[in-house]
Amino acid sequence: MADRSTSKGLIRRRATFVAEEGLSLQTVNGSSAAGSVSSVPLDSSTDDGRRRRDCSLQQPTTKSEKKRRRNDLSDRLICHKTRESLLSSASGYSNYRGVLNWCVVMLVLSNARLFLENLLKYGVLVDPIQVISLFLNDPYSWPAACLLIISNMFILVALYTERQLSKGSFTELVGFLVHWTNMAIMLTFPATVVLLVPSMTPVGGALVLGTYTILFLKLYSYKDVNLWCRELSIAKAKKLSRSLSCPFPQQFNGGNYRVCYPGNLTMKDMYYFVFAPTLCYELNFPRSPEIRMKFLLRRLLEMLFFIQLLVGLTQQWMIPIIQSSMKPLEDMDLSRMTERLLRLAVPNHLLWLIFFYWFFHSSMNFTAELLRFGDRQFYRDWWNSETVTYFWQNWNIPVHKWCLRHFYKPLLRKGFSKMVCQSAVFFLSAFFHEYLVSVPLRMFRLWAFAGMMAQLPLAWFVGRFLHGNYGNAAVWMSIIIGQPFAVLMYVHDYYVMHYRQEGD
Repeated sequence: MADRSTSKGLIRRRATFVAEEGLSLQTVNGSSAAGSVSSVPLDSSTDDGRRRRDCSLQQPTTKSEKKRRRNDLSDRLICHKTRESLLSSASGYSNYRGVLNWCVVMLVLSNARLFLENLLKYGVLVDPIQVISLFLNDPYSWPAACLLIISNMFILVALYTERQLSKGSFTELVGFLVHWTNMAIMLTFPATVVLLVPSMTPVGGALVLGTYTILFLKLYSYKDVNLWCRELSIAKAKKLSRSLSCPFPQQFNGGNYRVCYPGNLTMKDMYYFVFAPTLCYELNFPRSPEIRMKFLLRRLLEMLFFIQLLVGLTQQWMIPIIQSSMKPLEDMDLSRMTERLLRLAVPNHLLWLIFFYWFFHSSMNFTAELLRFGDRQFYRDWWNSETVTYFWQNWNIPVHKWCLRHFYKPLLRKGFSKMVCQSAVFFLSAFFHEYLVSVPLRMFRLWAFAGMMAQLPLAWFVGRFLHGNYGNAAVWMSIIIGQPFAVLMYVHDYYVMHYRQEGD
């Protein structure tokens, strides 16, 4: 009996040893503790085996589990770190998308309230028939359309002059005199017609003078570029090398259609430049591979929608505020004048932003897509301007390129300082601003001229004393407040000159 009991004890110990060895092997192979126990036949009635199984279930079996438990414990012990508040500049946080959305929602709600208040007070003022009267006083007299047709004469004179210069029929002096006479008449002739013809409306006059101003800048660039081509041809001819002049109008360079001087002096090339959305002439413009019809239709729909929106907002929102501002301006009531100015600032600025998108994005992209014009950089990020100079360099890229290429750099090459050249550019811009406003209104008050020239000291002040967000805020303030102030001044003077005299 003793031997039998001894043999039974040995068998039990040997089974326990085998079970423990199997459990350790399965743990090493990545199995769970519970699975290891269930997969080994273990005598659950044995106290020693039950204690070993409970111990194996309580202890972590992998390094990752031990690390996780240590991290959980440290998280419970430590909950603070050295950190900055999000609204502090030292935090480096820059994602304010929610704040921007909030601003947009508040702007929409506030303007919706103003729009409803306007409708309740004045009713519906939008009148499409009234828009036609802005262009035509007399339906049988269309002076603006006639002036636009006559502008082709100046284009053809410039082309004819360049052809004669390329053949040597005109000397450079004669060509210079013909070009400048042609461009001087371009500025004076339409202005004289606008001032002397009673049937010319202010809106029609502004449209005509704007078109002639664009043509003036284009033909000036056309004259300069062709002159540079002739100078380069002569310089290369003197070096006994191949000149830019070639016997054939076209060259094929790597499969691309190229034009060389004087092959560019054609009617097709001239009118392509006239209608292209640029003021700077080139012999070979970058061209897009094809016309994207979906893109073209989107821009066309935007053009039609935004022009209607501009007219509607002007009739419904701007005109009532301007009319209610006449009495405070006559009485010189400073507090009420300030209130009217601030009331006018919001719709005026909204209309300016809509006009910017309509003209510089929708219209110019539509024209560029139709002509397959490749350079679509008509504006840059002027809304991030931290200086006044940056704003004027980036909100109207075609004009900036023209000023830089044909006015600023030529003055620098002649020895003038940068400050003098910059002042000359602002003076030229101020002249054309006044030209486009005073002549159609038939009065000269120099508010636009003074506003443009005031940009020089403002640019110096902002660049010297304001930086970063403060500079950007100053630029926005000058845009939002400066424009309605000039609008009020011109409207007041126009009202006093015409309607008060009629009332008297």
